[in-house]
Amino acid sequence: MAEKNWHEGSMLPIAVQAVVCLTSAVAPSRAYADGLTPPSHLGDIDPNLIWEALIGGVAVCAFLVAIALWIHSALRRSKRAQLRRNAFISSAMNNLNQGVVMTDAQRRIIFCNDRYLEIYGLARSDLWTGMTGYDILGLRRKRGVLGVSDDDFYEKAASPNGLITELPDGRAILVKYFVLPNGGSVASHLDVSEQRALSRQLASTKQFLETVLDNVPACVAAKNIEDGRYIFANSAYERFWGFSRDQVVGKNARELFSSDSASSIEATDSAALAAPDGQYRNEFEVERSSGRRRVASIRIVVRNESDKPQFLLIVFEDITDRQSLSMELESTKKFLELVVDNIPVALIVEQVKDGRYLLANRSAETILNRRREEATGLTASDIFNAKEAKLIIARDEAAIKKRGVITEEHPISTKDGLRLFLTRRATVLNDAGEPQYLIKTHEDVTNRRQTESRMAHMAYHDGLTDLPNRAAFLQALNQMIEACEGTDEEFAVLCVDLDGLKEVNDVFGHALGDKLLVEVAQRLQDTARGGLVARLSGDEFGLIIDGKQPDMGLALAQQLGEALAPEFHIDGRAVRAGITTGMSIFPHNGPDGAALLANAGAALFRAKQKSRGTISLYQPEMDQQIRDRRVLHQDLSMAIKNGELSLAFQPQGIARNSVAESEIIGFEALARWQHPVRGQVSPAEFIPIAEESGLIVEMGEWILREACREAASWPKPLQVAVNLSPAQFMHGDVVGLVHSILIETGLAPGRLELEITEGVLIEDFDRGLALLRRLKALGVRISMDDFGSGYSSLSYLQAFPFDKIKIDRAFIINLGRNPQSAAIVRAVIDLGHGLEMSIIAEGVETVDQLTFLAREGCDGVQGYLLGKPLPIGQYAGLVGRAEAMELALKTG
Repeated sequence: MAEKNWHEGSMLPIAVQAVVCLTSAVAPSRAYADGLTPPSHLGDIDPNLIWEALIGGVAVCAFLVAIALWIHSALRRSKRAQLRRNAFISSAMNNLNQGVVMTDAQRRIIFCNDRYLEIYGLARSDLWTGMTGYDILGLRRKRGVLGVSDDDFYEKAASPNGLITELPDGRAILVKYFVLPNGGSVASHLDVSEQRALSRQLASTKQFLETVLDNVPACVAAKNIEDGRYIFANSAYERFWGFSRDQVVGKNARELFSSDSASSIEATDSAALAAPDGQYRNEFEVERSSGRRRVASIRIVVRNESDKPQFLLIVFEDITDRQSLSMELESTKKFLELVVDNIPVALIVEQVKDGRYLLANRSAETILNRRREEATGLTASDIFNAKEAKLIIARDEAAIKKRGVITEEHPISTKDGLRLFLTRRATVLNDAGEPQYLIKTHEDVTNRRQTESRMAHMAYHDGLTDLPNRAAFLQALNQMIEACEGTDEEFAVLCVDLDGLKEVNDVFGHALGDKLLVEVAQRLQDTARGGLVARLSGDEFGLIIDGKQPDMGLALAQQLGEALAPEFHIDGRAVRAGITTGMSIFPHNGPDGAALLANAGAALFRAKQKSRGTISLYQPEMDQQIRDRRVLHQDLSMAIKNGELSLAFQPQGIARNSVAESEIIGFEALARWQHPVRGQVSPAEFIPIAEESGLIVEMGEWILREACREAASWPKPLQVAVNLSPAQFMHGDVVGLVHSILIETGLAPGRLELEITEGVLIEDFDRGLALLRRLKALGVRISMDDFGSGYSSLSYLQAFPFDKIKIDRAFIINLGRNPQSAAIVRAVIDLGHGLEMSIIAEGVETVDQLTFLAREGCDGVQGYLLGKPLPIGQYAGLVGRAEAMELALKTG
């Protein structure tokens, strides 16, 4: 357009016309000079005058041409400057981050930048000359990038907030329309998708944090430091005070609470503001509608970016009902202080809709293998390897589907390697009842499970030799029987007794004896070549060997004897040991593991009777006593399950000169068995069988529980004594059992007396000693039973501070008949008192015995003179259940 206008205003055509005219005037003159005849009207003109005119015209033309050229050059320079200005403005407008459209007063588009076309997916070829604003709106509507009418567009775009247009691809465009003074207009189009997403994220984060805080069981509130007015309160806060959140926000303490409560709150706030570290913990009382309550509070001063105090965060909990529980109070304080970030387990909050992690506390960094800030916004697939991520996502989906709590254990890779975690998943629903968040806690239970595994191993393995114990041996026997039933397979069970262990312990001490047992166990394992070897008791081992029997069993027994024949060199000493072996065969010598083991034990018993170092094979025609013991063992196993056992209680009294003066201080609980066919079975018969077969563990637990339950019901706080077998120490957690029974029955620990024999320490001295110390730590009393009947009791008294020593009945029976017995009893009494242990004599049956013991300073007595072992109902008066009854005296 500029070029066209420039051509129309140029002087160059005029100058050209002038030159043509002058040329036409000169040409005839030259022709006439050459002899042509000029027209008659020029004949009179002077040729010189014509030439002067011609030269003058040429000069004028040249001048005019110069002027025209100057004007042309000036116009071109102006045009180039204008083009440069236009190019600069166009470039600047096209590089704006927002689209711009300008129209004139007739709403014709005079400018549209590239950003506008890019935003709406238009091309410059889509525009045409004279296009109006309505035309381009129609074009956008046709392309699907405008969803409002023209009037709505201009009305809303001209408003202060502008118009936000949602595009099909999810982008949001903010349009603002301005009318210029000359009647034209300018419209800006800005992509605000990111700002809107951030705004929504901010709102979602706020809602999320409010949801988390509302699910925190502690009361949480926040207030402005400047005016002390509350700006937030969670659901627990509302429940505690009985105020709604709307009633709290915007008010201060004086407007909400009583004068005393407000003063306490304001004083605590002031102390928090004055605290050097910005945190303040205390306890104080507040007045609520239901009465005065005591709260434990923590206040934290929150600072802004300029490190100036901005608001006060308040976390408190009602501790009125828990003041006496100091440990719980400390735990609660820590929880209130740490809230979410320092929960002792890993906490992760996940968004259900996309599986992205929204929150993780510091403890979670262990399983995330990164800082928690880096994990926010990521998914399990982004954090864990493909295999682990697939497993985690599947479990998350299962918890979300259930909409409840799911607890399970699974391994997770950490910087410390593969660890086992106890994971709890809980789904949080939104207002519509749909899953919104998944809260996961992860607790590292690797060490706990390893400890449990070790304890389980200890329950089925011997602590000294690490061989399977009696319980494990019986379990293996039953498994072997199941595998061989219905086939012609045979296997042998060997009971091997180590000869000479007692002598080694007596001569060289238990430490060397223990090392000998370890060496023997190793040689037995090496010789058995894969067969099962177990330690059944202190010096007794068991083996299972398959193959053709009895040939394979006898051959192995012979090899075992040869393997143990060479000397053992231990700590520079040469020690010898031999073995005696008894053997039974499946299926000929027993249908179950207990029977096979009992028969092998019977064969061992027979071999010991013959000669040490021999091998005896169980024979069905063995004497009736052995067969009776086997049947009795089977009956005893059923008796425990059928409730045929009962308890009898024998009184224990203070040693005085007469029965009437001997005040009852407790009872010993003794097991009794009422057989459905045999009638009353003597404890001397069934207790050894129970110990040999391992049933004593189950029986001992029943006796202990029943004795404690009975004693806990007595009106008088008398003591109850219960015998513990060495087998109970070797198999199972005897300390845990005693502790759990005391809790279950409610019996005070100081009323329970556990009687043990030296066999507890003979089996495994160090382990037995450690268990006794743990039992005493529970508060129970420990008594040494049958003192004087063993061979090393004095060393045990030196190693462990027993509460009581029971003098064996063998010494009491001979009082008055054997001077040596009286001397021994005196010595034991003096020894016990010197060690600050009380002394009780059992088997007291005569008044003379009672008088002697009282005179010598014996602390307590037990025997038929005071009372026989009877059901506790016979002693109702003694335990405070009825009027006092005369003591039962021995009648024969």
